[in-house]
Amino acid sequence: MTPHLNTSPESRKELASARKRALFSVFLNTCLAAGKGAAGVLSGSAALVGDALHSATDVLGSGAAYIGLWLAGRRHPSFPYGMYKAETLATVIISVVVILAAYEIGRFAVFGTPGIPDVALALPVALASLAVTVAFGLSQLRSGRRLGSPALIADARDYLADGLSTCVVVAGLVAAYFGLHVERFAAAGVSLFVFWSGGSLLLKALRELMDAGMDQETRLAVVRFVESHPQVRLVERCVGRSAGGRFIVDLDVVLRTGSHETADMVADRLEEELFQEFPRIAMVHIRTHHGHSRTLRRITPATGPEGETMDRLGDAPYFRIDAVDRETGKITDTRVLENPHAHAERKRGFFVGRWLLSLKPDEVYVGKIKESTAVLLLEEAGIKLLEKEP
Repeated sequence: MTPHLNTSPESRKELASARKRALFSVFLNTCLAAGKGAAGVLSGSAALVGDALHSATDVLGSGAAYIGLWLAGRRHPSFPYGMYKAETLATVIISVVVILAAYEIGRFAVFGTPGIPDVALALPVALASLAVTVAFGLSQLRSGRRLGSPALIADARDYLADGLSTCVVVAGLVAAYFGLHVERFAAAGVSLFVFWSGGSLLLKALRELMDAGMDQETRLAVVRFVESHPQVRLVERCVGRSAGGRFIVDLDVVLRTGSHETADMVADRLEEELFQEFPRIAMVHIRTHHGHSRTLRRITPATGPEGETMDRLGDAPYFRIDAVDRETGKITDTRVLENPHAHAERKRGFFVGRWLLSLKPDEVYVGKIKESTAVLLLEEAGIKLLEKEP
């Protein structure tokens, strides 16, 4: 089957939300850089001017995140698998910016010339910048994880790294108030941390560019979800690769049906349901295979454990489950289950239909009554409906 792109409203909504946050980040970093720069120059604080330069480089990083997220939602004939890796490229740029910021902080720690800044002017600006930076960084980190956006997560970590450098400025200004100059020693330690943070982001982005696999937890969740479908016997293979915080998934699925028409219908339905259940899946390709067992499972509504066959699924107090040999047509095993939803006052047909699907039948006797919700659910799932009593 042809691979399908995820164009669901949930996926588009996630990208739109991530783009808005990235654009606001550009504006906020510009304000922080301008405020700290002006206060640093007026107060004579070299540390605050250096921190302003750090925020200025963050403007470039936030801009890269926005451009990456904007491109991630585009469609172009030259990119049939989508442009989701544009977000990963943005993450590479942000990581390089973080590493450069680490170099600038370290250079100030080694070669900076200590002065006597105007603490009364510089300290309030540094404290306000610290509060805004940390608060927005934590908020951006939560949003990035919720939306599955590596660019937003990278941007958040950049904010938190910027907060550390601002902590150095605050510590230096407090020390300057008491006549001490210790900014360069603290700045050296922060420089190493920021360099480590940027290096970690760069390695992660390079892994995605080299088609790193989908994480094991998500892969197993996809397999469990697909195997819960009544027509699926098992998932033979599930392979996923990262694509800018999204996933491209290939599945080999063994179906219970031998009908090509039913197989196509099941595959299409599974793709739609996967996009709804896992919004981070950008594309899915399902190959269907037929794998009949020796017996088929036939379900018949009955009045009792050994009672007569009924024509209405929702009203049946019992269901007989027969294992039927496909070649001879003989019943090899029979068991009877009580209908757990027989006395439901509302949505009885819906609950009975869902319960019957969970039993993974091949055939269900429904008589000539096909108006009930239970019958419609079975029909939509591709279950063979019997009108004549088996």
